[in-house]
Amino acid sequence: MILGDVFDHLEIGDGAISGNALGIALVVFGASGALAFSFDLGIGWAYGIAAVLGVLAYLVAVQAVRSLAASSDGEQASVVGAPGVTTAPTGPAGGEVALDAPGEIERRLAYADSPLDSGIRIRVVEHSGGRVKVAAAEG
Repeated sequence: MILGDVFDHLEIGDGAISGNALGIALVVFGASGALAFSFDLGIGWAYGIAAVLGVLAYLVAVQAVRSLAASSDGEQASVVGAPGVTTAPTGPAGGEVALDAPGEIERRLAYADSPLDSGIRIRVVEHSGGRVKVAAAEG
């Protein structure tokens, strides 16, 4: 916990240490060490090569994570009024829809005041987090 606060203050990783970057570094460390050892370079060379490549992999992964985090606006665009279609039966208990809006590539959890069968054209009437409230499209 103390190291996590220190690393946060120094802006090292995404918290105590970047879990994603550390995982990548450990995989590269193990794989490169095993490859070096399999080429009969000796245990010292294997550890040295593995350590250098592991640190490089960690640094590259941290930069990639920071770059992706910086490019994300963190805000969801409102989809109220967006048309779509139910991909599963949807009602007060929940369901699923696919929206026909720019940037919508995944299905969303949805609910409706009245039951809607799968394949019904809908329009979003409310947006709350990752869920949307839908109603049957008129016309």
